[in-house]
Amino acid sequence: MKDVEAALVDIGERLNRGEPAALEDAYRTLGPLVMSYLARYVPQADVEDVLQRVFYEVWRVHERYDPGLSLRGWVLGIARKRAIDHLRKRRDVVVALDSVREITGDDGRETAERLVWADEVRGALNMLPELQREVIELAYFAGYTQAEIADALAIPLGTVKTRTARGLQRLAGLLENTRGVQ
Repeated sequence: MKDVEAALVDIGERLNRGEPAALEDAYRTLGPLVMSYLARYVPQADVEDVLQRVFYEVWRVHERYDPGLSLRGWVLGIARKRAIDHLRKRRDVVVALDSVREITGDDGRETAERLVWADEVRGALNMLPELQREVIELAYFAGYTQAEIADALAIPLGTVKTRTARGLQRLAGLLENTRGVQ
């Protein structure tokens, strides 16, 4: 798993520089994940078309990618937007409101608030010590369990738990300072 993360960092750096082979590597590495994500929202018959649009968009805006952030998260963010666009265009098909609500929220304000909150969290995460940030990103953005993180980083499970707890505590403090007490 550590190799996958290192590969994603390398792919992201090459993608940001505009290396065409990096797009192919990103597609090969992240394509199955993006496809399964899209399948949750987009009709099965349209998943591959939307997947192609996602990676077209990844290449089109590759210079906007910040190699210091998660490539996986950035690509999934683009996938989310393309899924929403696809659902909006499909006026002929009835889509269950509950399935769309998870993506868009009840109204535009909720989406805007989520984007602001995500930006604040991203900024606070970047202020954490790298060891704490690493375990939090693997757990919350990459979906690893604490045992998987311990294996991937070759550290004891107790160390993962301690870094996660301390990192989350520090993150909460940073976010409280950013947002102010409400």
